[in-house]
Amino acid sequence: MATPVIKNTRLSRAMERTGQWVFSQEIPTDVVVEVGEASFSLHKFMLVAKSNHIRKLVLESKDPDLTRIDLSDIPGGPEIFEKAAKFCYGVNFEITVHNVAALRCAADYLQMTDKYCDSNLTGRTEDFLSQVALTSLSGAVVVLKSCEELLPRAEDLKIDQRCVDVASAKACNEANFPSRSPPNWWTEELSILDVTSFEKVIARMKSRGAKAMTIASAIITYAERSLRDLVRDHSGNGVKSPDPGDSNVRIRQRDLLESIVALLPSEKAAFPISFLCCLLRTAIFLRAANSCKNELEKRISVILEHVTVDDLLVVSHTYDGEGLFDLESVRRIISGFMEKEKSMAVFNGGDFREVCSTAMQRVAKTVDAYLGEIATYVELSISKFNGIANLVPKTARKVDDDLYRAIDIYLKAHPNLDEIEREKVCSVMDPLKLSYEARVHASQNKRLPVQIVLHALYYDQLKLRSGTEDRTAPDAIATRNQLQADVSLIKENEALRTELLQMKMYITDLQKTTPQGTSSKGGLKKTTFFSSMSKTLGKLNPFKHGSKDTSNIEDAVDITKPRKRRFSMS
Repeated sequence: MATPVIKNTRLSRAMERTGQWVFSQEIPTDVVVEVGEASFSLHKFMLVAKSNHIRKLVLESKDPDLTRIDLSDIPGGPEIFEKAAKFCYGVNFEITVHNVAALRCAADYLQMTDKYCDSNLTGRTEDFLSQVALTSLSGAVVVLKSCEELLPRAEDLKIDQRCVDVASAKACNEANFPSRSPPNWWTEELSILDVTSFEKVIARMKSRGAKAMTIASAIITYAERSLRDLVRDHSGNGVKSPDPGDSNVRIRQRDLLESIVALLPSEKAAFPISFLCCLLRTAIFLRAANSCKNELEKRISVILEHVTVDDLLVVSHTYDGEGLFDLESVRRIISGFMEKEKSMAVFNGGDFREVCSTAMQRVAKTVDAYLGEIATYVELSISKFNGIANLVPKTARKVDDDLYRAIDIYLKAHPNLDEIEREKVCSVMDPLKLSYEARVHASQNKRLPVQIVLHALYYDQLKLRSGTEDRTAPDAIATRNQLQADVSLIKENEALRTELLQMKMYITDLQKTTPQGTSSKGGLKKTTFFSSMSKTLGKLNPFKHGSKDTSNIEDAVDITKPRKRRFSMS
């Protein structure tokens, strides 16, 4: 509502200023020039002297006393015509980078060339363009921005093309050899352009051989500035758009987003994955074309091993953070990555389900953590939960602890599931691939179906009794080996303690029943503990009576010299 007031104020001020310097000529005006809603009272002879267009209108008019001329289609409108009229009257005014393009177009429209007057407006504006405006990146960008309202005349005069050439050359030079800080200041300069002008600059930079990272830097800054509320926030908690449905603002944003995506360089890894995820969320929110969303999904899937849980949540969450978008985009991203891994495995002559790459293992861990984050949403169905979990090959998970955590969160957030539904949720997990700690937790988890609890209770007992090696995961192997070693050590200690106790009791009984010996001097010899112990051990010696039965002796070694025996029969 304020725009007409501002426009009328500008028109009245322009006419007032014009009246001040026209009436100072002390000659009555004889023509009124109408430019839109503005009217300027001027002198024919002053205008005809420098404008061939007005001269033709006066000469070709059927009215000998032409008092009104309509110039409503002059480029730049009333404000630019005011300056052109000042030039005709010899009144000084300032040519700037903001008005030079409009003045150049107006001079062409009015045919104010040196052919009709020396140092006419056309020559003056051309000199300013070449000597001032187009000598810097900032000047070229400002002039190019002003050309957006002067089409197609600015294109016919090649003003915009000259600005594009200068801007692209200066931008490439700044990207390679920064002249000031911050190094990417030039991207901020380009971000003021309309998307059409920005496309021209980017295309020209590509033709000049600009690097993909240079192009990406300019596109990121442009997208974050032109779609500030939708793209700039990478946290996943962006501002909810107040425009419901397909409003004019939303349609403009959608067209702008699709144009930005079309500008992305062919190098898939040129952009940060967080930025691509924000673009995809914006495309889903604005209901962009499928081709736009598919392009973003392909780019994310190529570098999915670098994705974080927060990045995937950006794609999944609505802008108010209270719900989930359609998870089909996340499914397609993960599927695209798995297809790429499968193709690479086939190319290398292997099976990607048997030998999983490090990237796939990293993605599997991220997907499991992602499932744990979205499991709390009530609207998440079992089919969608299982569908995402099953996209990852089972061999990519060395242990299923993260997946078990996600399942436990889902069961807790959905307490009304029956036994069959809970079994369906748990079907994506292999209970035999849980670590010892996870199995202990699962054995006490009342939310799990009975079948999973029985697996958790029985599995460790089976492994300990059979003594077979657990090949699930390195940490599970270490835990189980340590447990077996501890149990074995306890059993050995108990056996030794029992044997020593029995030996002590036996020796005590012998001491009570054995008589006192005599000394070497003819007296009684006192029985000592070592002597009685020696006699006792002698009695226990299995070789004392020449027994040949050694079947009960394990790992016995005879360190005495064997007796010579005669091999004959008597």
